[in-house]
Formats: sequence, C-alpha cells, structure tokens
Amino acid sequence: MSKIKPSQGAPYARIMGVGGYRPTRVVPNEVILETIDSSDEWIRSRSGIATRHWASEEETVAAMSVEASGKAIADAGITPSQIGAVIVSTVSHFKQTPAIATEIAHKVGAGKPAAFDISAGCAGFGYGLTLAKGMIVEGSAEYVLVIGVERLSDLTDLSDRATAFLFGDGAGAVIVGPSAVPAIGPTVWGSEGDKSDTIKQTVAWDTFHAERPEKFPAITQEGQAVFRWAVFEMAKVAQQALDAAGIAPEDLDVFIPHQANMRIIDSMVKTLKLPEHVTVARDVETTGNTSAASIPLAMERLLATGQAKSGDTALVIGFGAGLVYAATVVTLP
Repeated sequence: MSKIKPSQGAPYARIMGVGGYRPTRVVPNEVILETIDSSDEWIRSRSGIATRHWASEEETVAAMSVEASGKAIADAGITPSQIGAVIVSTVSHFKQTPAIATEIAHKVGAGKPAAFDISAGCAGFGYGLTLAKGMIVEGSAEYVLVIGVERLSDLTDLSDRATAFLFGDGAGAVIVGPSAVPAIGPTVWGSEGDKSDTIKQTVAWDTFHAERPEKFPAITQEGQAVFRWAVFEMAKVAQQALDAAGIAPEDLDVFIPHQANMRIIDSMVKTLKLPEHVTVARDVETTGNTSAASIPLAMERLLATGQAKSGDTALVIGFGAGLVYAATVVTLP
C-alpha cells in the first residue's frame, strides 16, 4: 500500500483572464513585395493576410510576454504572487537554456513558481493549456500563467515567395485557475512525425554553427501539403474535441482556430458545418501567423471587441510544425 499522500487539487480548471501584445510596427503587404515577386491581391487571395506586426529590438520575446501577462493577470483578478507555474510556448527564443519562462516569471513578479518552455509550434498554446489544467486539478499549482509568444520575423526568409508574407510577431497569455464546474474540455492532441519535414527550419543550429551558411536559419514549409493536412485532418481533430466535450456544433458560440491562413479557417468552418451564429476568429488578416501566440491573441481580440463574451463556449485548435496538433473546448473568461 502506497504511503504517498494524495494530491489536493481543484475539481476542474478554467481560463480566468486573457491578455495580448502586438508590436507597434504594422507591416502591410507592400513592404513584403519589396523582396518577393508577387502582388497584394495574390497574398490576400492565398492567405487572407493584409498586415502583420513586426517587433523592434526592444520588443523581445520576454518583453512582449511580460506585457501580455500583465493584462492577463489583471483580467483574472489575481496577484502575480499567486502564480504557481509559468509555461511558455515559443520557437523563437534563441537561447537553448535557461528557459525564457524563468525570466518572465521574475519580471511579472511571480515569486518562485515552476517555470519552463515548451516547443510545440503552432499547437503550443493548446499543449500549455492542457498542462496547466493538469497542474490545477492535481494540486501542484492554484494558478498557472500560460504564454504563447513568437518573434517569427527573426526566422522569416524575406526572399522566399512561399512564406515571406505569412509570419508576424506577438504574445498572448492566459491565467488558468480552479473551477467548480468543467470549463476546459478533454484535449485531443497528437503528432504525425512522418510529416516532420513539411514545416521545418531550413538549417539546424549545429550546422549553422559549424558551416556558417550565407543565410540565417529560417522557417520553410510545403504549402500545399500543409494546407491539405490542415483542412482535412484537423477538421477531424476538431470534431473529436467537440465529441469529447459532449458539444454539438450548434452548441458552440465561438471558433478560434490557429490563425495560419484564412482559406484554411474558412475550409474548416465549412467541413465542420458550423452554424452561422458561431463567431469565427479571423485575426490572421491583420496579425498574420504568430504560431503559438495566435490563439490567445485572437481570443483576446474577440473579447475586447465584443465579438465574443465571457461565458461563451469556444472550440480552440492549434496545428503546425511536427506535425503536431491540440484541440479542446473551453469556456471563455
């Protein structure tokens, strides 16, 4: 018989507050056209993107995260000292160690929480949300700060016609805390490692260190393959998340998919047969693809503009490099 004392956690977890930060510089398609042979019409028709935000030197991964976190903490109505863990999802923090989460935890005044980074690409926010839920229910933290943050402008090849227009910078954060009722559904997540080369870094860091190629490492992808996978396979995952939560499409109020591409979003809406009353996040038009930051940024904007409201039932799904994915149904803060 085990002598280990059982954990004392909350029965359920919920998102209590959300915050976002977008860099001050807005970059229209015309700037992208200075380095690739394309047109504004082509970019909009292929991706739905009109503008994106690019960070300045001062708008670091940590700085953007601190700004977004401060808003989420205030929105949740807690103090930084109550945060028991900080989870940061990012692929654009260039130090292998220490984790940027430790610096962010200190700068937001969180005391001495558990703090770590995860690398799950565009599905990273969903992964972090699931880990946070487990911590709260298990009892290892009462409140968890989950951050998705990217400076993808640092990893963008502006001469690559297929990707130069896609990526933007920003940070989104949420506070996850205890709940008396279910407010974060079961997560449907996974990976398809046989497709790992579909989205990848052009040059590995060790190769860059040893050989010093002419171009700095950047993100590249096989656009058509990613599009087909996202539209057909991720709609199935989204449906599985609805089923796991016991939610029908007509019961949804909001759909917040990863903001990868407007065509992907519209195709998923059609495949899932979402009713017209469901509000769909289309933040990609003015924010671009911000990877791990895209879902919390889109969530924050929907709530701030009144397109979504506290208590709404939302389906969120992230998917990207790996290929990895994570989907769940949540109650909006």
